[in-house]
Amino acid sequence: MAETQLEVMLDELARGPGAGPSQGGRFPLPTSPTERGRSNHSLPTGGEGRGGDAPLGGQRANASVGADPAAGPPQGGVRPLGGQRANASVGAYSIAVIDSIQTVYTEALSSAPGSVSQVRECAAQLTRAAKASGITLVLVGHVTKEGALAGPRVLEHMVDTVLYFEGDTQSRFRLIRAIKNRFGAVNELGVFAMTEHGLKGVSNPSAIFLSTHAEPVPGTCVLATLEGTRPLLVEVQALVDNAAAPSPRRLSVGLDAARLAMLLAVLHRHAGVASGDQDVFVNAVGGVRITEPAADLAVLLAIQSSLRNRPLPRGLLAFGEVGLAGEIRPAPRGQERLREAAKLGFSAAIIPAANAPKGAGKQFEGLELHPVSRIEEALDVVRGLG
Repeated sequence: MAETQLEVMLDELARGPGAGPSQGGRFPLPTSPTERGRSNHSLPTGGEGRGGDAPLGGQRANASVGADPAAGPPQGGVRPLGGQRANASVGAYSIAVIDSIQTVYTEALSSAPGSVSQVRECAAQLTRAAKASGITLVLVGHVTKEGALAGPRVLEHMVDTVLYFEGDTQSRFRLIRAIKNRFGAVNELGVFAMTEHGLKGVSNPSAIFLSTHAEPVPGTCVLATLEGTRPLLVEVQALVDNAAAPSPRRLSVGLDAARLAMLLAVLHRHAGVASGDQDVFVNAVGGVRITEPAADLAVLLAIQSSLRNRPLPRGLLAFGEVGLAGEIRPAPRGQERLREAAKLGFSAAIIPAANAPKGAGKQFEGLELHPVSRIEEALDVVRGLG
């Protein structure tokens, strides 16, 4: 529907698809502040018979069994909301998408669409109608230039789940990230490929974040990271070059830029690798954003590889947090990261000593583990493998 008025939307949700023109008036909505402040009993559900009001959601048995959804509302009442499928399974909507919530307005308020009061009131009434009817409701919202949800933050508190649709515009891959979820885990990541037939799920997302090189090249290291509960293998690339300006640049894409300078200082202080007169650029392949500190070790190994112009051994991956004292701290869910690496055929892994499997029976077939406790030990392992 090309419609931005809330009352028309709720009327259509109440009547269902194929119901034809409304015969008993639009879906009655509270228009005054007093009526809007009432309980859920203010919205009828169609099970009231000949004019009485029934509470939302719970009076499903009162809906007339076998009623024709296309025959119009009952006498003196309105059509049941879409979720009353036990007694009105035909003609009920299953999903509704509002694109976008900032353009919707209600006649009960005089403010302009997109204002705080309009967004709050429209989202509240749509959410209440969806919960009463069982319709899956998707509210599309605007985002700011920084990528945050535009408008009042109360919108995030009113909904059950907040999903961010992101990804590099130059890439055909798109990521859906759950920021809030009342019924499941947050920070989950869904990877999809944009095709001519629409979005298709990617069954092996680690493959798209790994570059394919015929031969190992300097400045690359594979990182075993986590997105929510899903382990992903991402290639971290680093480029170290002589600085053309008096102040060397430290730039990163997909990684924490503020942490890069700290890692370079740790590399110099505890491993003796100086890069004060070098430009350092770090990138995460595939447009993915990595926020966890477990990427520290892979970043430092990639920087060391680019600075010395020596590629890391083929089939090597790394993960671990690097502290200011040069220690390698453990990463959460290390076993799952290693299991994903072994499944994809990696042969060696540099990991924190605390993440090493305990017991002989907990090794990963084909994957040689190199536990380290300090950054200088990790560099010695790399030299030994090379």
